[in-house]
Amino acid sequence: MNDSNAKDAFRRIPAVDQLLLRPAIASWIECTSREFVVSEIKALLERLRDGIRAALPGEDPDLRPEHVETLLIESINKRLRPRLHTVVNATGVVLHTNLGRAPLSKQAQESLSAYSAHYTNLEYDIGAGKRSHRDKLIEPVLREVLGCEAAMVVNNNAAAVFMILNTLAAGREVVVSRGELVEIGGSFRIPDIMARSGAKLREVGTTNKTRTQDYQDAVGPDTAMLLRVHPSNFRMRGFTQRPGLEEIAAVARNAGLPLVEDIGSGCLQDLAPYGITDEPLVHDSLAAGVDLICFSGDKLLGGPQAGIIAGNRKLIDPIRRNPLMRTYRVDKLVYAALEATLDSYRRGRAVSEIPVVRMLAATPGEIKMRTRRFLRRLRPGLPEGIRADIQQGYSVVGGGSCPDSPIETVLIAIGAESPSPNTIESRLRLQDPTIVARLEEDRVLVDLRTVFPSQEKMLIEGIINAVGGQPGRRPV
Repeated sequence: MNDSNAKDAFRRIPAVDQLLLRPAIASWIECTSREFVVSEIKALLERLRDGIRAALPGEDPDLRPEHVETLLIESINKRLRPRLHTVVNATGVVLHTNLGRAPLSKQAQESLSAYSAHYTNLEYDIGAGKRSHRDKLIEPVLREVLGCEAAMVVNNNAAAVFMILNTLAAGREVVVSRGELVEIGGSFRIPDIMARSGAKLREVGTTNKTRTQDYQDAVGPDTAMLLRVHPSNFRMRGFTQRPGLEEIAAVARNAGLPLVEDIGSGCLQDLAPYGITDEPLVHDSLAAGVDLICFSGDKLLGGPQAGIIAGNRKLIDPIRRNPLMRTYRVDKLVYAALEATLDSYRRGRAVSEIPVVRMLAATPGEIKMRTRRFLRRLRPGLPEGIRADIQQGYSVVGGGSCPDSPIETVLIAIGAESPSPNTIESRLRLQDPTIVARLEEDRVLVDLRTVFPSQEKMLIEGIINAVGGQPGRRPV
């Protein structure tokens, strides 16, 4: 754009005061503030000036006030839209870490709603009329459900491991099998956490074989505890050996040392009837003689993000008194959602009430019937040339849990020459709400196991929109 045309374009840019008088923009002042809207107007006008400076010869930008008003409203909508979005998880990964892991039960959601808008007795003993400790609210329920002597909650399982080590083993040795020095998602490495806690790592055995005698030989006057670590999504096969918990517990007991186990996923429901057999049960660890366990609240437990420490009261009380505890404590909303989740287990209603457990318990036959009903609603809306067929496949637990237990499922395979599967997947992902599906062997795969029934209508509309040539557009 030449200088003369550029000067003319600059003169046509509406003034701030002129835009503020337009009704649609004035309405935004009422629901935000004048300062906010003026700031957005100035930022938009500067972008328009930059566009004029960068324009090619012959280009004539649309600077009509009504068009600038539209651009401004779009900009404000985009600025104010929450960054956290609801997502339809059609991947079949039940505990999808990138999508927030465990969705909460209806009971947990109701607790969040009830307690978030009011004051609560978080640290107040109503009977005594004085200050109390927040863990005392949840501990009775944890003790009942887990069958333990004492329990406490921190903000995640990494914090639980750190607090245990820092409190009970700082400056002393912790005996761990070399085969359990794993790294899980987010660069959480057991040796690194141990070093930060102040504990000293004492490795025993070899990568593939650790025997009971290795633990016995490692115990000395500087030993603080024996630590067992769940390998999460890491497995070794072949020429391997690992002592049972009862054997390690006997070594710890004879040495007068605590045995601590990082269980990881916190499985309270026996999932063997549903084909999932490679995840330890919390109750089994305590029954085997483990003195202290820790696990996540937002994995197989199906609750909010939290780290739960349970076991011997003599070990838990000093952790609770650790000054660092204040940096890892949770708020009233976590307690509310966690108590509601635990209550489902207490009442024997976990399979029907907790979404994660319900998804894992769904049989291939149930998924197949649901998929057929879904396809009967989907196919009439698909354009010619788009195929949506039933395909056998597998769901996965995810979240570092049960890597050896894929779950048989039925998938919807969407295929077409145009648009391409990559384009369909991208369009699904860029819609509102976002739909996340799998892309395998040149087909888009949808697994209803992780889709809530209430989301099926949105999923149908999203698929039809994605294959019809126009991606869904978020409100901006």
